[in-house]
Amino acid sequence: MARRTKETGRVTPKGGRTAPSTVSGRYTPPIPDEYRSSPWWVPALVLTFMGIGVIVIILNYLTLLPASPTNWYLLGGLVGVIAGFVAATRWR
Repeated sequence: MARRTKETGRVTPKGGRTAPSTVSGRYTPPIPDEYRSSPWWVPALVLTFMGIGVIVIILNYLTLLPASPTNWYLLGGLVGVIAGFVAATRWR
């Protein structure tokens, strides 16, 4: 009867290091503070897009827009809200 050997899946040889103890190149230095903050117009753009989108949707339901209620005003309001969310992803 043959003996079965156990495979460990090891790639490096047993015992010791395979690479010298130098810097591995995986360190990423911290990002400076001036690159972390957003310009002033990014939160203003977020609030503007979301505000216009919500106002268009509300005015459509209150039938205060010309030829309202229509689905086109709803679509325009949703596009405004989505544009606000997209701009919010750039806000740091």
